[in-house]
Amino acid sequence: MRAVQVVRLDGPSAVEVNEVPEPESGQVLIDVRAAGVTFPDALLTRGLYQLRPEPPFSPGSEIAGVVRSAPDGAAVRTGDRVAAFPGIGGFQDVVAIDPSFVFPLPDNVSFEAGAGLPMNYLTVEFALVRRGRLKAGETVLVHGAAGGVGTAGIQLAKALGARVIAVASSEEKRKTAREAGADEAVDVAGFKDAAKHLTDGRGVDIVLDPVGGDRFTDSLRSLAPEGRLLVVGFTGGEIPTVKVNRLLLNNLDVVGVGWGAYALSRPGYLQKQWETVGPLAASGALDPPIGGVYPVTRAAEAIAALEQRQATGKLIIDFGR
Repeated sequence: MRAVQVVRLDGPSAVEVNEVPEPESGQVLIDVRAAGVTFPDALLTRGLYQLRPEPPFSPGSEIAGVVRSAPDGAAVRTGDRVAAFPGIGGFQDVVAIDPSFVFPLPDNVSFEAGAGLPMNYLTVEFALVRRGRLKAGETVLVHGAAGGVGTAGIQLAKALGARVIAVASSEEKRKTAREAGADEAVDVAGFKDAAKHLTDGRGVDIVLDPVGGDRFTDSLRSLAPEGRLLVVGFTGGEIPTVKVNRLLLNNLDVVGVGWGAYALSRPGYLQKQWETVGPLAASGALDPPIGGVYPVTRAAEAIAALEQRQATGKLIIDFGR
């Protein structure tokens, strides 16, 4: 079978498509139709992620496809359409996955859209609901609003009854954010003042931040009293620091969002999350904006586009081509 592999820790240029043996396992075997590209995939190509497998290895943390076989007791059966979270190793024609990480894919959701659901949408569900305590009627500001996490955050926040202000660096990206459902979309430059203006000076209740970097302090300044800044990641490269006196002034929370560590240590948690995400996807409320679909032979280009922050929407690798 084909496998997209990192053969050296030199970045996306060290990604190759090779032939490898198919997995043999008592787990759920899935014929992959599409795989989502995530920022950790880019980090993995450089050995910069917290998980550091030795090359050669296949990245890929979210897929959609058809069940080839399943062990007794699994909730899915041969022929079922599914999405899944392999954690790593998803960029292959066939993947073996523990049944607890496999989710039924609604019939009206395409494989491409399904491959964009597991990591980003489960991450933002954990961020907004469990860590952020989002309530209907609150206002959420989303950084990196045209990316996979950003568009997922916009759509889920809207589905849960929030108002959303999107922050993005270009008009094209702001257009993507508005199409994803954002009520307003503003430039990175001056986003703090824009957020205050759009909330009549009060500030936002939640900032969803997968970017980090030098916008962190202004994110704190954008919050309303008792607001929550959700730290999802650092695609901007720099890990910011917090002057904790700022937290005292308006009783602010800076909240870490470590979805993987939380979910993987709690059996059944991912399935519980899918009880929220799956029906919202079936209804159309959650629909990953697809920014590009790449054949397997161009997987390295997809990873590079994400690393270089050229992508708007979700990038997909099509294993049907």
